[in-house]
Amino acid sequence: MSNFAFNNPAFQKQDPRNVATYPGGPQAAQGAQAASFQHGTMDAAANAQLEGMYAAPPAGAIETDRMSVEDTVWKTAGLFAILLVTAAVGWVWTLGGTQFDPTRGVSMLPWIVGALGGFVLAMVITFTSRKKVRPALIFAYAAFEGLFIGGISSFFEVRWPGIVMQATLATVAVVAVTLVLFASGKVRASKKATKVFLIAMGGYLVFSLLNLVLMWTGINDNAFGLYSSTIAGIPLGLIIGVLVVIMAAYSLVLDFDQIQQGVRNGAPRKYGWLGAFGIMVTVVWLYVEILRIIAIARGNN
Repeated sequence: MSNFAFNNPAFQKQDPRNVATYPGGPQAAQGAQAASFQHGTMDAAANAQLEGMYAAPPAGAIETDRMSVEDTVWKTAGLFAILLVTAAVGWVWTLGGTQFDPTRGVSMLPWIVGALGGFVLAMVITFTSRKKVRPALIFAYAAFEGLFIGGISSFFEVRWPGIVMQATLATVAVVAVTLVLFASGKVRASKKATKVFLIAMGGYLVFSLLNLVLMWTGINDNAFGLYSSTIAGIPLGLIIGVLVVIMAAYSLVLDFDQIQQGVRNGAPRKYGWLGAFGIMVTVVWLYVEILRIIAIARGNN
């Protein structure tokens, strides 16, 4: 498993015999039919009931109270709508309501509040989701992530005008291409690739923590710490950044795969919120990494 948001049995492969059924679904129709034949006859009422089940239009997520891809997409869109609203608040708050002026200081409070609040809520959601899914906490997480994204975006925009639009377009492009490749079946998660991904993630986390320690202690006072170092004239941040974007894209593939598994498992509809939460975690990570790559590239010119 990659994204901690999917650390729930609902998204794991299960014995098909244990997959939940729902009233009015195909399993229920088959059960009614079996019950009728068990008694050696199928009366008119049972026959009419079966015909009604098979003739009825396919039940949606609301009717079945089961997770579906379409319902999860709508939930994801709702969370990103919340994120965009609070991102606008974080953007204005960071700049103090003024126009861009590199000579003026900007507030880092929205960035810090959003990052800390989002991290705490992500941990709470992850560790409590096995017992209960709480959409309100996921809404709050989206709001805090919006403050973080708005704050960090405006901070970068002051230093490198136009960078936010570049990073946004690049993020949308990566997500769209990954989704198309996954939907077409050309890209799929595999055990071997996932093992490589997990090892790479472990190494990246260690590197990131080391970089933070060096920057906080003043040992490396460059703008991006170790990322500003160069190898053969190429900033280390660009090399690592490209690899991390590929990792984030594969993480999206794993997210899509686990959402499909949740649908196959017949998970309750509320688990769609966890699927939407997982996608948001990955997309925010992807956006921040692309923002840093562009900043390093532009700062090196």
